Amino acid sequence: MSLSTILSRADLDFLLHDWLRVSELTERERYADHSRETIDAVIDLSAELAEKYFAPHNRQADLVEPKLVGEDVELIPEIGEALRRFADADLTGAALDAEVGGMQLPYAAYLACMAWFYAANVSTAAYPLLTTGNANLLLAHGSDEQIESYVRPMIEGRFTGTMCLSEPEAGSNLADITTRAEPQDDGTYRLFGQKMWISGGEHSMAENIVHLVLAKVPGSPAGTRGISLFIVPKFLVGPDGSRGERNDIVITGLNHKMGFRGTVNTMPTLGQGLHTPGGRAGAVGYLVGEENTGLKKMFTMMNEARLGVGLGATALGYTGYLKSLDYARGRPQGRPVGQGPEAPQVPLTGHADVRRMLLAQKSYVEGALALELFCASLVDHSTSAPADEAAAAAALLDVLTPIAKSWPSQWCLKANDLAIQVLGGAGYTIDYDVEQHYRDNRLNPIHEGTHGIQGQDLLGRKVVAGGGAGLGALTGRITETCDRAGEVGGPAAGFAATLRPRVTRLIEVTTALAEVGASDPEAFLADATEYLEATGHIVIAWIWLEQVLALGDRLTGGADGGPADPFAAGKLQAARYFLGRELPTVDAKLELLASGDRTTLDMRDDWF
Repeated sequence: MSLSTILSRADLDFLLHDWLRVSELTERERYADHSRETIDAVIDLSAELAEKYFAPHNRQADLVEPKLVGEDVELIPEIGEALRRFADADLTGAALDAEVGGMQLPYAAYLACMAWFYAANVSTAAYPLLTTGNANLLLAHGSDEQIESYVRPMIEGRFTGTMCLSEPEAGSNLADITTRAEPQDDGTYRLFGQKMWISGGEHSMAENIVHLVLAKVPGSPAGTRGISLFIVPKFLVGPDGSRGERNDIVITGLNHKMGFRGTVNTMPTLGQGLHTPGGRAGAVGYLVGEENTGLKKMFTMMNEARLGVGLGATALGYTGYLKSLDYARGRPQGRPVGQGPEAPQVPLTGHADVRRMLLAQKSYVEGALALELFCASLVDHSTSAPADEAAAAAALLDVLTPIAKSWPSQWCLKANDLAIQVLGGAGYTIDYDVEQHYRDNRLNPIHEGTHGIQGQDLLGRKVVAGGGAGLGALTGRITETCDRAGEVGGPAAGFAATLRPRVTRLIEVTTALAEVGASDPEAFLADATEYLEATGHIVIAWIWLEQVLALGDRLTGGADGGPADPFAAGKLQAARYFLGRELPTVDAKLELLASGDRTTLDMRDDWF
């Protein structure tokens, strides 16, 4: 079997089975219907579908943008075909409960499957990402009737889903949304307003689109405390599941993006009166749960989407790395230093600086993939382990989520930048995929909460939660790994010695910042992005140390006393690169945070 330039199956097998031991989850009741064989079979199927139906139209979806024709959106037909194949394989509900038609696959295995689709064609894969997130939210918070009417058809691939949060004048500040929901005598609501940046908001690839809409009921409290959540379907659904009238929600414009161009991005208007279900204007909406609890419920979908965005960023970085590596191995260019023109040319990989760029990419993308799958395993433990273990897994996942979203969005984008550089002039032409991967990935630092918002979430909420319990959960796990590495000895012990003082310094700096926050919240969060980036590097260094430990006996056996097989040698070298060259950069960031520097705080608007 030839090596794929979409994703590395060998790396996935190592992470899932040698490190995370995901098949051991099948000993628990929730996953008892599965085994390593069934997990591997679903991953094999995903790789096959990604190669055959997603990858071939990746460039075409980029070149032929969605088009708004009247009230309808036209997309290239290959997108619909790919999504039908995805749904026919029962992958939409792969991780969902069997009682609603899902496969109940461990979430770590499910994300390994999705990594293939994101790497092959992230804009087409975004549709099932949104749909499964929508379904999960309704499974957690919807009524039995709502689950029957909307979740089952989504799992079957007949409906798709969206999340409608932002508005033209509100953006990420959801406290300022103005979409209103007027209660009706029959228990429904009529919604009026405009949303913005809604991915998957209109198309004809499914029988119906289930919009989850944030809105405010008149008289509700101000700010985020007054936000409610509503199901607003494109078409109303009858008691027997039949499709009814067109709802009063129409697309009034499309956003034209630099990447993810196959994922239609829309400006929906609710209650414009172009459709009048039941004889009157206003989009018919159905309350999910109770009024004024909408934002908390929406975070069920948002947190899942944040892991999805992080995985998508990782996959784009990963496929860009593999494609630049393939190019570098096959492209003759120049000669070794000191040899004249009579010497034969060597491939690009014969040059140390090219190897540096490839090694940097490898350290970013393999570290990020390991982080995403580790977070997915925490989801599995939080839903299937005994109570204490489940609570600990959920607490650690809570801290890691902003990092799992933002670190790959920054550093796997950097990997795409380096992939372009490896290809040289060819890299920025449309003849090669790497320039599209960069454009697609550039959206991810903004998707599902910007880089800055994730920094504020990490520092302002997650690590200080419970009097610092969040930070303790994270640093405690890292310290445990360092302790194990010290006992094992060898390269792992050296890596642990490099990592441990940075963990100590992170605790010191976080404690000092928390004291600042007690009296000056603005100063506390002014450099939250620097904190996010420093903590993210420490986490990835820890994840690399975990991978080195998982290699076990594969680290020896070679003629020089090192690894005998290239896979283990490559992992060790990537860990050596990251801990030796990348991890030390956190020192300057932590010192900046500790110094109380006020450069950004004291900057005035009229000085720009």
